[in-house]
Amino acid sequence: MTAPANAVPDRAERSLRQTLLSPGYRRLLLLCVLLGVPVALACFFFVGFQHELQHWVWTSLPEAAGYDTPPWWWPLPALVLAGLVLAPIVTRMPGGGGHLPVNGLGGAPVGPRALPGAVLAALATLPLGVVLGPEAPLMAVGSGLALLAVRRAGAGGDQRASAILATAGSTAAISTILGGPIAAAVLLIEGAGLAGTQLVALLLPCLLASATGALVFTGFGQWTGLHIGALALPDLPPQAGPDAGDFLWGLPTAALIAVLITLARGLGRRTVTWTRRHTAVRTVACATAVGVCVAAYALITGRSPAEAALSGQATLAQLAAHPHAWSVGALVALVACKGLAWGIALGALRGGPIFPSVLLGAATALACSGLPGFGATPALALGIAAAAAAVTGLPLASSVLAVLLMGRDSHEQMPLIVMASVVSFVVAQLVRRPRQEAGGTPPAPETGAAR
Repeated sequence: MTAPANAVPDRAERSLRQTLLSPGYRRLLLLCVLLGVPVALACFFFVGFQHELQHWVWTSLPEAAGYDTPPWWWPLPALVLAGLVLAPIVTRMPGGGGHLPVNGLGGAPVGPRALPGAVLAALATLPLGVVLGPEAPLMAVGSGLALLAVRRAGAGGDQRASAILATAGSTAAISTILGGPIAAAVLLIEGAGLAGTQLVALLLPCLLASATGALVFTGFGQWTGLHIGALALPDLPPQAGPDAGDFLWGLPTAALIAVLITLARGLGRRTVTWTRRHTAVRTVACATAVGVCVAAYALITGRSPAEAALSGQATLAQLAAHPHAWSVGALVALVACKGLAWGIALGALRGGPIFPSVLLGAATALACSGLPGFGATPALALGIAAAAAAVTGLPLASSVLAVLLMGRDSHEQMPLIVMASVVSFVVAQLVRRPRQEAGGTPPAPETGAAR
């Protein structure tokens, strides 16, 4: 006898209701609200301290040495120092300084034992010009603090609760720099691979932790007056809706961005293989190579090497505010030099992969915006979306991120943003396919227990 058509939805609704109203789950929700506060405070001081160090290395120190801007050779000693600092962290500390950036933002949560190495690697090397972002170290801070809280509360034996809290901590941490809880929640929904009751049960704690964390993060930043370094575009090109020319040139540009991002990630995987032996020496060599790429950009263009170094947040804001102040040659040099540096850093250094890729996508699209009928504002929007989709493999989350960054201009750009994300995602999968069939990248060597 066939069951009624509404029997399965009814069972799912009852199961969800039982989960949400259970005392254990309600305690979990309360714990996530409380968890968002220390995670946000830790992320605030992490990002604030990193920004102060970065300002000292790239602004205060050159001025003290008599330079208005860092000279072309400035990245060379800075990146060599970054490699020398990172090498013992990677080879000797538990967790090896955190996950490899080339593997994306996935992977097992970073536990309390591995957290010091991840934080030290980020704070000691990212301000020196490593071409990576702070998002992965921040997620490590969130998951590490969450798992530490679980163990201190004596609930470490509940693996499901520990996993939910670790995810909530990571989501709260990354929401502080990705525009708030919505972007982080969409990232979670698309990346978790869950549906129905399981997705709701995971999503609610993450939303609560993210919202609490974002409130504390923003409020504390206004109270202290410190720069928090979130990914944002304060000034944008003049608002202009996309027309036929923007779609005609924009979608091939999105495909080009996907190819460039995927090739850079392929370089990162080769770098992982190369640094598997003689890790310390080759880590220093890779950091030096990153410095050479950044210095080459300064020599080629006559511009500041800081534009090609670091995560790219500041350069992206400058590019969005004054897109026509950059020549096509300077943009091409930025994509080539920073893209090569980013690919090397993905496989040897420590940090997040998203922020530099967004700058690479925006620079590529703006370099193409001189084509007939291709506007700067649509180019910027599709460049951000296409790059994020290629590097994360999450076209929906990438579209939401681009919409949030574009602000008032996003409403008219949404069709182009969504189509660029989908095109970039599909092209990235096509370009990646032969490598995956060939066996992919072997796992990284164990450098210590992650927990």
